[in-house]
Amino acid sequence: MCHTHSALAAILADGSVVTWGSRCNGGDSASVRDQLKNVRQIHATHNAFAAVLADGSVVTWGNPRLGGGADSTMVRDQLKNVQQICATRSAFAAILADGSVVTWGDPFTGGDSTRVRVQLRNVQQVHATDSPLLHC
Repeated sequence: MCHTHSALAAILADGSVVTWGSRCNGGDSASVRDQLKNVRQIHATHNAFAAVLADGSVVTWGNPRLGGGADSTMVRDQLKNVQQICATRSAFAAILADGSVVTWGDPFTGGDSTRVRVQLRNVQQVHATDSPLLHC
């Protein structure tokens, strides 16, 4: 089971997903329910969920500005062969099979990795912090 700040998601034995809690923060997955088949992992920010499917693709839902739904559409074509996802408070990072990393969500909490994209090669693991948003 996985949770956002105010919603939960569970993967059932058949690979489908059930969500409940705050509709705005991922508790309502009705808009992606047909895509949530053969789910092998779910990860969460405080406001959105990202599910990795058996084929390595990713489905997102929740707050569209903080990692869910519309926020991931800009990188959806890159989210293939995903091996692992890591989440901060408001952003996601996905490691692909080739060792590259795709990020999305709030740019101030890790959703924009363009500055270090060249260095993100042969990545084995990604880890995140979860602290209050501080701009420096």
